[in-house]
Amino acid sequence: MMRQLVFGGAALAMVLASPAYAETLQQALQQAYVSNPTITGARAGLRATDETVPLARADGLPNASVETDYTENLVVGSNNFVEPARQITVTPQVSVPIYSGGAVRNSIKAAKTRVDAGRANLRETESQLFTEVVGAYMDVIRDEAIVGLNQQNVHVLEINLKATNDRFQVGDLTRTDVAQSQARLAQARSDLETAQSNLIASRENYVRLVGAPPGELEPPPPLPLLPRSPDEAVQIALGDNPTLVAAKKAADAYGYDVKAARADRLPKLSLFAGGQYYNYFNSLEAVAGSSVPESGTAAQAGARLTIPLFQGGRPAAEVRQAQAYQSQAIEQTTAAERQVIDNARSDFAAWQAAEAVIKSSKAAVDADQLSLQGVRAENSVGNRTILDILNAEQELLNSQVTLVSAQRDAYVAGFALLAAMGHAEARDLGLAGGGLYNPLANYNRVAHNIWDFAEDPTPKPIASSTADTPAQGAEVHGSAVPALDSPVDNRPTSPAVTGG
Repeated sequence: MMRQLVFGGAALAMVLASPAYAETLQQALQQAYVSNPTITGARAGLRATDETVPLARADGLPNASVETDYTENLVVGSNNFVEPARQITVTPQVSVPIYSGGAVRNSIKAAKTRVDAGRANLRETESQLFTEVVGAYMDVIRDEAIVGLNQQNVHVLEINLKATNDRFQVGDLTRTDVAQSQARLAQARSDLETAQSNLIASRENYVRLVGAPPGELEPPPPLPLLPRSPDEAVQIALGDNPTLVAAKKAADAYGYDVKAARADRLPKLSLFAGGQYYNYFNSLEAVAGSSVPESGTAAQAGARLTIPLFQGGRPAAEVRQAQAYQSQAIEQTTAAERQVIDNARSDFAAWQAAEAVIKSSKAAVDADQLSLQGVRAENSVGNRTILDILNAEQELLNSQVTLVSAQRDAYVAGFALLAAMGHAEARDLGLAGGGLYNPLANYNRVAHNIWDFAEDPTPKPIASSTADTPAQGAEVHGSAVPALDSPVDNRPTSPAVTGG
């Protein structure tokens, strides 16, 4: 079953003309897709794998060369009457393989199969990168919300401490109440410092993956329809997961290697042609009675049949080695299959669990808000203490932090589930508006290129550097966090305190 994940409806416009801050998840994914060094390096690695096809094909093509020798005979033996003092020899040669036992054919098949595996590995790299980007994006949103909640909590506790001190001055509260408020405020400030540190770390991780600092990030779009059961997730993953596809292709490639190795025991036939031009530069004139011409030409052509008789066991060892590698690849395919099944089921369970936590956390937030209102009301008539209010306030904060964390976890787990099923790649994410990398373009360019001087330009960096990116801070960009800015202690103070 094929499900596509499309973010935001319309095609994405590229935002790479300048290092603009990405504000939507789709923009962050596009930025990483174009400029992250992990994926640009993986593309270069696939281009290197593409070259194995023309390398294998070259063994079956004609080979032509010219060998030139120039010789100065510094000392000529006294019994050598026709040795020239100097000579030049030019020898052109052409060899055309006719039959190699299937070695070339199977080597080409193995190379093409490894290219297919490389493309699947590139898909897996895309999927892993996008999963990391989604996690980093959601981490920033979560940590911004947590910082906002803690900032408001500190503000509330500061107001509460002032009110507690005022009431202590008029004898309404004890020093214990003041100490409790001071301790809770100190703890809140410590929690805020930790939350700010986490936010800075999340933003720096975002910069590492995306290549630019996060701006005011928008909430992510809804994920598409996810599988209804772990069995459905596994079924899709077994057909589409790129890691499993790559492992199967690698095993197939080693099967062709076995056939290529067996060819070393078979006869080989080739045609050859050659010639020779020599010139003694009139250096034979001093040789008395010499009738040897000073220059001349020669040519030869024929067929060469090579029949291996004994090679010291090398062919058998090469076959056994290729078979062992094939066996290893088969086992690795089974291991990849197990891992894919594990990931699909685990990610499904994590997604379901996070969704359940969201539901319960929303109920907890509602209940804690109602509880806090009740405790404050009871405190105003003297039935509740300051500590009761502080505890209710802390419980509300904890439930709100749990909710925003669960929302992050559910989204990341859902996206990881899509990745495990093989549906979290550029073609699935609506990134075509910025142009998708086409691995076939390079393969088609080089696969049949037989020109010896067809080099590529000198490599230059593609991924963007983050050396000039400013260090990230912990400021909050207008996060939509639940309000906590009403005073904890709202019991009316006496006229002496208010100045009435």
